[in-house]
Amino acid sequence: MEKTCVILIGMPGAGKSTVGVVLAKRLGMRFVDSDLVIQERHGKLLHELIEENGAEGFLEIENTVNSELSPRNAVIATGGSAVYGREAMEHFSRIGRIVYLELPYEEIEERLGDLNARGVPLKPGQSLRDLYEERVPLYERYAHHTISCHGKALREIVARISGLLS
Repeated sequence: MEKTCVILIGMPGAGKSTVGVVLAKRLGMRFVDSDLVIQERHGKLLHELIEENGAEGFLEIENTVNSELSPRNAVIATGGSAVYGREAMEHFSRIGRIVYLELPYEEIEERLGDLNARGVPLKPGQSLRDLYEERVPLYERYAHHTISCHGKALREIVARISGLLS
């Protein structure tokens, strides 16, 4: 399959969905939010799936759904935990360009409200800082491109990603 997708990865609050919608419009592509696909497929909100299946069970669900996503000509905004799914990330690498929206920890902390309400799978006793430090190496490993979003307006980020793809 030719690479026809742009896959956005990064921490919750990094702006994947917001950037994704605007980027899709600019590039004339479809927009897919993998968290919404998970919710639709299971008929439950993310935090309900995490409560019912635990963090590990949710990650399995997410990996399965992401591994099956195959839209053509689309921008895909993933959940922040998508990088835990090796099969999904290998699939994404085959179908498109993976772009990591990078933000410093302090900015993520400032942007995020209640992690449980957002559907962020945390292990017992795990802090946001722990989660950030655990995930950043995974984002860096899977990304074809890294975009620093610190202090940048939405239009700048979208223009930067568009420029990488042309």
